[in-house]
Amino acid sequence: MTDPWVALEPGADPAERVRVLRRAHETFTSAGTVPRPVRSVVAESWRRSARAGVGPDGSASVELTDADLGAYRAEHPLAPVMPLFRELMGTFAADGEHLLAVCDAHGRLLWVEGHPATRRRADGMNFVPGARWSEAAVGTNAPGTAVAVGRPVQVFAAEHFIRRVQPWTCAAAPVHDPRTGRVLGAVDITGGDGLAHPHSLGFVQAVARAAEAQLALLVPPPRTQDTPLLSALGRHEAELVLDGRRIRLGRRHSEILVLLSRHPEGLTGDELLCALYADESVTPVTLRAELVRLRRLLGPGLLASRPYRLAVAVESDATVVERRLEAGALTAATEAYTGPLLPGSQAPAIVRLRDRLADGLRTALIAHRDPDLLADWAHASWGEDDLEVWRALAAVRPTAPVRARLTALEAELTAPAGRAPGRTCGAT
Repeated sequence: MTDPWVALEPGADPAERVRVLRRAHETFTSAGTVPRPVRSVVAESWRRSARAGVGPDGSASVELTDADLGAYRAEHPLAPVMPLFRELMGTFAADGEHLLAVCDAHGRLLWVEGHPATRRRADGMNFVPGARWSEAAVGTNAPGTAVAVGRPVQVFAAEHFIRRVQPWTCAAAPVHDPRTGRVLGAVDITGGDGLAHPHSLGFVQAVARAAEAQLALLVPPPRTQDTPLLSALGRHEAELVLDGRRIRLGRRHSEILVLLSRHPEGLTGDELLCALYADESVTPVTLRAELVRLRRLLGPGLLASRPYRLAVAVESDATVVERRLEAGALTAATEAYTGPLLPGSQAPAIVRLRDRLADGLRTALIAHRDPDLLADWAHASWGEDDLEVWRALAAVRPTAPVRARLTALEAELTAPAGRAPGRTCGAT
């Protein structure tokens, strides 16, 4: 095929570069049949690469060498999970003549390991430790694009922006800080045609998720020894860890502590009354009695009044999920979600909080389309009848059991009211 870059001057318009490369890619992938359109993730990456001034004959520059590289790697947040990467991917890379690579959030390669012959070939394009492989440096490539967009990416052959990389195929997934959701870098598998399969992307994505889980264990959430911890997810009665004590709370006390933990400024008696009781006939005397019993249970110094508030900050498992979800750390948020917030509570404010947390998480799962995360939710007790999640799971993992469950669930939910499908009830 004619080289699409020959007719372009070095200062050619970036938009024209993208258009020419798009036509070349369609010709290359069509093989004499109807041309296949360029995938949107690739087209958008091409536009970013062109705007950054990346040329067709560009190459990666090595920014870190020798002692500088060693010191940087030793202190990098991904260093503790390198043994995990090697365990999960090392044999796969060596046997398949592929490379395992890990980059930082700036696209700099920190580790490149794998089959010796493949490493020697990769050296020719500077796919080596210390080299910058960001989109702005070398255009579209799996590790650089994965950290740019913050999600898993697979790049096939001619989808690469510069020519010397087009014989290769790669798949990469970003690794996020489980506490903040910040992208720490990406794990990548690079090789030849053997990687041109959707399973390669699923594999590297699973490895990234395992690394995030490992990091969550290695680096627990920042909490001092004296910070009280309130656990209310998946429990009808919350548990408070306070000064080394584990306090099992009654249902009403659980509701009160959840609400006060979310309102450090405090709540008036009327506000608490409306938040806790749907029955307007409940009097302030009833609430005050509950608060007296709660203060006695907790001990002096924690529950203040006028307005009612907690005298010290209390960390709750629900707010941990919310923070991770807001930061984009969906895997970490899902792992921290152990069930609905106080599932037996009918307190109006708790019902709203419970629904908002669950709806926010499931909406993110459906949008993210990660089959493993969707499956975790669908097979949990709170997700077994979640029709929308099962439909999303069937779209990305259409196995026979998933399709069968979806069919059964749709039949159950469309059955006439008051009559379960497949059951005949006699007179009583």
